[in-house]
Amino acid sequence: MYFRHTLTTLLCVLALCLGSTGSAVATEQQSTREEPSIFERYATSAQDLILKGLELVGINYRRGGTNPDIGLDCSGYVQVVFKEAIGKLLPRTAKEQSQVGDAIDRNELKPGDLVFFNTMRRAFSHVGIYLGDNRFVHAPRTGAEIRVEDMSQSYWVKRYNGARRILE
Repeated sequence: MYFRHTLTTLLCVLALCLGSTGSAVATEQQSTREEPSIFERYATSAQDLILKGLELVGINYRRGGTNPDIGLDCSGYVQVVFKEAIGKLLPRTAKEQSQVGDAIDRNELKPGDLVFFNTMRRAFSHVGIYLGDNRFVHAPRTGAEIRVEDMSQSYWVKRYNGARRILE
């Protein structure tokens, strides 16, 4: 029940972040020109990432995991989501992923951005995908499942290392 409520909330936040009229505007603009705007491409890509990321909620964590059928670790999860949602191949580890794209400030976060944390006494040891409304989705640890969490919880606030924007 909690998950269903959280998922509904997140989808509503996503709709607000991307603009509920965005699809009508995009359809109208696309009918008058062939090339979608940067906003339209970003909004569609971010939406695809979020939807793919949420599809994998509940999959077991597996250290070194890169296959949803067997289990995923945090960077394997991010790698799978980006590859399947938008066809972008990211490096394997969280540390390597922290060097891709553009560094952004916390107050600039948008859905689809990568968020990084120090969970193993080293910088950029954990990664997740930002959803909006201070929430992110990630593969947390052995014995747990992929889930959505609130970045304003003290555990995550203390360990936050930064964010990267991969989407153009």
